[in-house]
Amino acid sequence: MKSLKLCDTTLRDGEQAAGVSFTRAEKLEIAKLLSESGVEQAEVGIPAMGKREQEDIAAIAELNLPMKLMTWNRSVPGDIDKARATGVNWSHVSIPVSEIQLHGKLGLTPAEGLNKLLGAAEYARSLGMTVSVGMEDSSRANMGFLVELVNSLYKEGIRRFRYADTVSAHHPGQIAERVSTLLGEVPADVELEVHCHNDFGLACANTLSGVAAGAVWASTTVAGIGERTGNAAMEEVAMAWHHLYGGESNVRFDLLKGLADKVIAASGRSVGDAKPIVGQLAFTHESGIHVDGLMKERATYQTFDPAEVGRSHQFVLGKHSGTGGVSHVLDQWGLQITPDTAGHLLERVREYAESHKGTVPEYMLVQWLMEEQQRAQNAV
Repeated sequence: MKSLKLCDTTLRDGEQAAGVSFTRAEKLEIAKLLSESGVEQAEVGIPAMGKREQEDIAAIAELNLPMKLMTWNRSVPGDIDKARATGVNWSHVSIPVSEIQLHGKLGLTPAEGLNKLLGAAEYARSLGMTVSVGMEDSSRANMGFLVELVNSLYKEGIRRFRYADTVSAHHPGQIAERVSTLLGEVPADVELEVHCHNDFGLACANTLSGVAAGAVWASTTVAGIGERTGNAAMEEVAMAWHHLYGGESNVRFDLLKGLADKVIAASGRSVGDAKPIVGQLAFTHESGIHVDGLMKERATYQTFDPAEVGRSHQFVLGKHSGTGGVSHVLDQWGLQITPDTAGHLLERVREYAESHKGTVPEYMLVQWLMEEQQRAQNAV
C-alpha cells in the first residue's frame, strides 16, 4: 500500500472553528510540533485576513521548518499579493466548483469561474509561487466540469488539486467512486488531495476512502477541530491508514498525544474524553470482561498497542468492574487479597458507582480493604 502524505490545516481550517483563536506563540509551537510529528505540509493561514495574520504567517515561515508551508487564498490577485509578501512560497488558490456555490456566492457561471481561477493561478505562478488549486464543494460539482478544470490548469503547469467535500455530501463509497473517476480522466502525475468535513461523522472514513481510491494527500486537522463539526482528525487518519489499510506514512505516532494536547488547550474547546487516539479515556477500561481479558492477553481487546502513541491501558473501578479488576488495582498498591475479599469489595465498588454515577478512586478501595481487615481482626 502506498505512503500517505498529510497536508494539515489546523492553523487555517482548524482555527476557523467557532470561537477558536490561536496566539502567535501558540501557532509557532503548533507548527513546530506538526513538523516534528512528520507532517509533510501545513496550511498556515489566510493572508487576506489582515496584517496580523500576515505577520503570524511570516513568523512561521521564519522558523525554516523542513515541513512545506501553504497559505489559503481566493482566486483574486490581491489575495495572492498578500500571500507572496508572507514569504510562504506555496499558494493554495481556491474557488467554488459546484453551480450552487458558484452562482450563489459569486454570481458566476462555471465557465466564468474557470476563467477566474485560471487567471489567479497564472498570476501566482508569474510571481514564482507554487500553486495548489482548491475545488470548493467538489462533491456537488459536475464531474465533467471537474475534469475540464483539472486538465485546463494542468496545461498551465499545475499538478496539485484539492477535492473538497465542503458540506459532507459524500459517504465513503461515493467519494471513492468520484476520486477514481476524476483521476481516470486526467494525467497520471496529478496529485489529488481530499479535504473532508465531518457533519455526518464520516470525515475520517471519507478521507481514507479517497486516498485508497487514488488521492495522494489527506487534508486533516489535529483532533478534527474545524468549521461546524470539524474535519478529518489527523491522528485518526494516520493510525487507521497504518493499521487498517496497511499503508505507510512519515507520522511519528508517539508524538500525536502531545501535539493534540497542545492544539486542544490552545483552542479552548473540548473534544471529548472518548476521542479516538488522543482522548483521555481512549484506552481506559472498566468492564470486568474487558479487564480480565486484557490482563490475560492484551490482544483480546486492542487493535494496536497504545504504546505506539505513547500511551497505555488504564483500568478503573466502576459499576461494571469484576473481582479481577479489584485484585489488579490492589496488586498495584502491593496488596494481595483473597477471592472472598475481592467479592466483598466489589459489592462496595458497585454500590458507590451507582450512587455517585462515577468511578471509584483507588485510595478509597484501599481504605475499604483496611476496614475489611480491621473488622476481621475484631471478630477474632
